[in-house]
Amino acid sequence: MTDTQRQHEIRTALEVVDPTAFDAAAEAERRIGFLTAYLEATGTRGFVLGISGGVDSTLAGRLAQVACERVRIQGGEARFAAVRLPYHVQKDEHDAVAALQFIRPDEEFTVDIGPGVDAQWEALLGAGVNFEQDRADYHRGNVKARLRMVAQFAIAGGSGRLVLGTDQAAEAAVGFYTKFGDGAADLVPLFGLPKRRVRQIARHLDCPEHLVEKVPTADLENDRPLVADEVALGVSYAAVDDYLEGKQVSAQEEATILGWYDATAHKRALPVTPGTFLKDR
Repeated sequence: MTDTQRQHEIRTALEVVDPTAFDAAAEAERRIGFLTAYLEATGTRGFVLGISGGVDSTLAGRLAQVACERVRIQGGEARFAAVRLPYHVQKDEHDAVAALQFIRPDEEFTVDIGPGVDAQWEALLGAGVNFEQDRADYHRGNVKARLRMVAQFAIAGGSGRLVLGTDQAAEAAVGFYTKFGDGAADLVPLFGLPKRRVRQIARHLDCPEHLVEKVPTADLENDRPLVADEVALGVSYAAVDDYLEGKQVSAQEEATILGWYDATAHKRALPVTPGTFLKDR
């Protein structure tokens, strides 16, 4: 039997939306309203987001674009910048193009992170840093994710805008993102949404179906291009979504989800301080 108390604690911590009252149109409006209100309250001039061609960044990008348009209608100044961040050549280029056509961003930038990643990696190796051979490509993938966020924050900083993240409830539960990489952002408009709810909102907004149902992949490792998230995690997003929505899952699925949740707790926390670490010791 699923540990319902732990399940409830995780659902609460991740702000998971109530599945019994979920309405895609209302939820889209709530999140657009959140982005619009934040711009108005802070006086910042829009948003920046890396667009991969997956449903998460595609949906977040469209919500941000609509929010910026609303600010302008109300007399403000806000623009949304969609940023393509390929590592040399993106294998699913057609999906990224389709995502941009759906989002219709105010601005588009393409920044090839390839030269920067390669130079950084060679500098690390040249400095004598050693990586376990079977994990080297994994660590190189994290360099990619972090340089992508460096580019987004540089664009945002130079134009008075904020960086959006694409973290949603399913990814947050299993920590499937790079710390200080795609996990770094000023705002996370999809937070609290299980993966199936992300898809429902995207579908409501007429996102192309092939992007809605695209197999999620971080695509960070050269040795395993486009490996599916669910393969890397060892559990399906459907099972993670069921768990987050208070349903029973198998003992193996629960153990895998909790294993990831506990192991990646550091990603969901602020940096550790002496006071917080030592207070109960």
